[in-house]
Amino acid sequence: MGKAAHALFEDFTTYSGHARVASTAAAGGLKGEGFALGAALAHVAERWSEQSKTLLDACAHISNHLRYTKNLHAAGDSYIAGTISSIATLDKGFDERKGH
Repeated sequence: MGKAAHALFEDFTTYSGHARVASTAAAGGLKGEGFALGAALAHVAERWSEQSKTLLDACAHISNHLRYTKNLHAAGDSYIAGTISSIATLDKGFDERKGH
């Protein structure tokens, strides 16, 4: 899930940037030709930019949180594996004593 959030972040950064640049350029061209639609498109491009940043922030937050959680659990898993390994070693010692 974290990997997917990171991939979405990277891809959306690229594609949303293209959409923003193209929309802003089109808005400027329309305004320059005297079309009222240019101002409306500029407004839409601005809102797109704001909402894109919100989505990118959410994706980054999800990706970072899941990476942190994965690392936190990995440390716990390592500790548990070490503890179980120690118990197995102790059991082996007791089994050897039983044989004497």
